[in-house]
Amino acid sequence: MTTIILNHQPYDGSDVTWNALRLAKTLHKSGESVNIFLMNDAVDLARDSIQKPESYDHDLVDMLKKLYTDGVALQACGTCNARCGLFKNQPYFDEGVTSTMQILADWVIQSDKVLTF
Repeated sequence: MTTIILNHQPYDGSDVTWNALRLAKTLHKSGESVNIFLMNDAVDLARDSIQKPESYDHDLVDMLKKLYTDGVALQACGTCNARCGLFKNQPYFDEGVTSTMQILADWVIQSDKVLTF
């Protein structure tokens, strides 16, 4: 099992989030069990209110939703929902992804690999 922790604002002018999602997709397609945990400003990735800027080639929210639909486990920090991102206190696209530090701790303990972006 691989747990990927995202911290960056999704559309921050870099490819950090895009590359993390590409890696998650590739690992999942290779048969690896993948968890994605969003914290800090990365929680905006789980909000429908964030829109892809015209300068970006890829819709990162759509990429995440497809991974989630395909069976990649997704959790987003509940505390960060109110404290972080451009859209503080906006709901996540699925209420079931709201999570806790305990869930992240459990994932880290169970994982063979933990990667942070």
